[in-house]
Amino acid sequence: MKLHHTNVDHLNQFTSYGDGFVKVNQQQYEGSLIVGATEIREWAPASFAELQPEHFSQILDLQPEVVLLGTGKTIQFPHPRLYAALSAAHIGVDVMDIGALCRTFNILTAEDRKVIALVLAR
Repeated sequence: MKLHHTNVDHLNQFTSYGDGFVKVNQQQYEGSLIVGATEIREWAPASFAELQPEHFSQILDLQPEVVLLGTGKTIQFPHPRLYAALSAAHIGVDVMDIGALCRTFNILTAEDRKVIALVLAR
């Protein structure tokens, strides 16, 4: 699905998504990602089943206000112990499907919020 473009050319914005991919600023990515307003990194877990506490605790260094976890076409809620380090640091964690993640990230970055999107490949 293609997303409506907002006027924040200096920030990362999801421009579309589909089965097994997302596009950020028109560049296609496959695999799990950490997406911030100005950077994109690969993320180690290849699937929801592989999630471990260290996958979330590594996000602490980025100092976000909120973390969006995209679990694919359907929402899958990880056990709270997996993201306990973020909760202890008063960082909100919202779990959503990939479409909602893309739309929410775009809105929050356009509002200059400190948001990190965690995109699971599958």
